[in-house]
Amino acid sequence: MSTDLGIPPIALENRTLVEQRLKEVHEGQGVPETLTVEFRGNPRHIEVIDVPVNQLFYNPGTHRIRAQRSYDPAKDRALQADAWSDESQEYLHYLLTALPADPHKRDPAFNDLMESLGEHKQNEPGLITRDGILVNGNTRRAALAELGVSSIRVGVLPASCTWADIHAVELSLQLRPDERRPYSYINHLLALDEQMKLGRPLSDIARSFHTTSPACERDVWILSQLRDLVQRSVNGSFSLRLMDFEEAKEKLFELYRTYNKEHGKNKEKADLLKEARLAAIAFEFSKTDVRYIGTDFQARFLDPRLPESVKPVATAPAAVAIPGLNRTVQAAGAQVAAARALTDKVLQAKAVQVADDEVTPEQLTTASQAYNGIREIFEESIDFAGKDHRLRKKRQAAPDRVTDACKDIEQCITDLVLARGNGSLDEGAFDDALISLRTVMGRLAVEAVKSIPLPGEGVTWLRDVTGGAK
Repeated sequence: MSTDLGIPPIALENRTLVEQRLKEVHEGQGVPETLTVEFRGNPRHIEVIDVPVNQLFYNPGTHRIRAQRSYDPAKDRALQADAWSDESQEYLHYLLTALPADPHKRDPAFNDLMESLGEHKQNEPGLITRDGILVNGNTRRAALAELGVSSIRVGVLPASCTWADIHAVELSLQLRPDERRPYSYINHLLALDEQMKLGRPLSDIARSFHTTSPACERDVWILSQLRDLVQRSVNGSFSLRLMDFEEAKEKLFELYRTYNKEHGKNKEKADLLKEARLAAIAFEFSKTDVRYIGTDFQARFLDPRLPESVKPVATAPAAVAIPGLNRTVQAAGAQVAAARALTDKVLQAKAVQVADDEVTPEQLTTASQAYNGIREIFEESIDFAGKDHRLRKKRQAAPDRVTDACKDIEQCITDLVLARGNGSLDEGAFDDALISLRTVMGRLAVEAVKSIPLPGEGVTWLRDVTGGAK
């Protein structure tokens, strides 16, 4: 974002102070401290000075809390109107100390930073413009302010620095691999989106973000899905925010992988899977639970448990006739439309629940009943899907173990050939091992005959060669 956000009201005073401190550094004895930053595409060595903490202003355009600004819409509007007012700066301070996924709560990482600064002082300098705007070190400034520390060490950007430079420098610093406190996931997505809007090729963005083009493509897809969810959640004056999905990173990664895999086979089934998983993510089910939602989840486990009062009306054609059979089936797309409508219900109910003080008790009660009622149905459906998954795994366990044993025996043949060549075979130990194999295979034959009433060629062979149960 290259929007010009103006300058603080004491910009002239800060410029005078900064110039004075830089002059003192140049005239002082010893080697001055410097900081290397990427400025306009090139490394730049800049001087580090001490400035009073209370002279500096939080950067209203920082990517670190971009998504969290929507936490309080009224304060966000005030911040957009005047980023340098006491109210706006206090709001930025609050967000910098809050948990990104839930700004109601204090961020433990911020408390850890305060403890570290209190014990070890400031290790790395921040970065400011000559107007006193923090380009890097916003969170450190917040921690030092709460600790009552009077000054902060900062590097000073060139006098020609513009807002475009501020955004670019902040992004380059925050995306370094050694950054100790990286952006939250949603703010990472927004920073990526911002770079794409500036017209940068995806390959260049990937290099800047120290990742790959496929990973960036995944993140673009995820942000598109999240923005769609926010739009679909609109319920009167309420809606979800991007920050409400801050904890869903790994579940969204798995959704992207699974959806793309299934989309190549059957688009409609892939869309059904996506809608069910998005609803489960909104319900904040665990990653393991969400993983149980497959392409057959809607038809096998969820739909049979949905009461008619909850089932949404499909917007696509309800059914089509099968020529010659005098029967109808649900039209392609109708199931997806119904699944999408159900997810919308979940999102809209959740939007009311996270609205805090703006919602009336009656609205909250109605939304909570709808949300909790559908969630219970999802929970039961996921439980049955999980049992089915585990049962299918158990059914495959015995064949898989036999397959693994065959691979081991094939390796044993190779080992025998090698041992014969160098005379290293322990013949007694090998004979004992074969006796154990005969015993185990006899027991396997007994259980196989009991488990399979109509044995095929393999079980018949096993029974015959081991003299197992008849």
